[in-house]
Amino acid sequence: METPHRSGFVNIVGHPNVGKSTLLNALVGERMSIISNKPQTTRHRIIGLLSGDDFQIVFSDTPGFVRRPSYKMHRSMNQFVNSTFEDADVMVFVTERDDAFTPDDELITQLQKSEVPVLLVLNKMDAAPVSEIDLLERRWREVFTPAEVHRISALKKQGTDTLRQSIVEKLPEGPAWYPKDQISDRPERFFVSEIIREKIFMQYRDEIPYASEVVIESFQDVKTKEGLDLARISATIYVERESQKAILIGHQGASLKKLGSAARVDIERFLERKVFLETHIKIRDNWRDDDRQLKYFGYGS
Repeated sequence: METPHRSGFVNIVGHPNVGKSTLLNALVGERMSIISNKPQTTRHRIIGLLSGDDFQIVFSDTPGFVRRPSYKMHRSMNQFVNSTFEDADVMVFVTERDDAFTPDDELITQLQKSEVPVLLVLNKMDAAPVSEIDLLERRWREVFTPAEVHRISALKKQGTDTLRQSIVEKLPEGPAWYPKDQISDRPERFFVSEIIREKIFMQYRDEIPYASEVVIESFQDVKTKEGLDLARISATIYVERESQKAILIGHQGASLKKLGSAARVDIERFLERKVFLETHIKIRDNWRDDDRQLKYFGYGS
C-alpha cells in the first residue's frame, strides 16, 4: 500500500527568548532565522520548508509574543503571532524553565482554545535535572492539555528528530504546497537583511539593536574579471536618532566596518558566492511608532 503524502502548516509560537528560532533552524536543517541571546530578535513571521518523499512541513517561526507592547511595532509583531492560529494544522508551543507565565496570558488563552494539536516543547532541557523538568511539565499541564510533550535541546539538536517525526504524523493528507527543493517563501534579500540585523544584535548593546532596521536597497549578481559570481549588495541601516547613528559608525568608522565584515562572511556562506557589501545609515525619527514607516519596513497590514 502506497504511503499517503502529508502536508500542512506548523506554527512555532512562544514568549521571547525561549529558542523558537533555534528550533526552526534545527528542524529545517538550514539557517532560516537569526539568533541572539537578546529577546525580540525575530520580528517577522518566517516560513521554513522541510520536504521529504511523502511529506512537506510548512514551518512558521514567529516573533516572541510581547506581553506589554511599548511601540506600534510590538503590536504588529503580536499580530504576526495571532495570525498563526488562523492557518495552523499543528501548533508548537516552545517554553523553558525561566519562562514566566500566567493562565490569563493572551497567548496561553489562544492555545487553550486551539482546535488543532498543540505540542508542548520544553526547550533548553539538556542542563536541567529531571525532577525540575517533571515539575515544569506538571505546571504546564495544569494550564492546558497538550497533545504531546517533548523535552528537547534545540541548540544541541537533542530530541528534535523525534519532534519532527511526531509533527509529520499529525499532518493531514494532502499535496505539497511548494516545490520540494524550496526552503522558504522569502527572497534572498530578506535573509541578507536579517543577517545584517543579527550582527547588530551581536555587536551593539542597549537600545541600538531595537532601534535599528535594515533595508536592502540593491542586490545585483555580476561576474568578476576572473569570471567568478559576485553579489553586489547595498544596505541601509535605519535608526531613530543621530546619537544612535554615531554609535553604529564608531570612532573613524571602525564599528560599522567591523559590522560589515562580520555580516559579509555570513552572507557569503548563505549565498554560496562572493559578496561586495556596502552599508549606509539613515535616520527615521520614531519609526517604531510611525504607521507609514512600519508599513515600508514590512510590519503593517
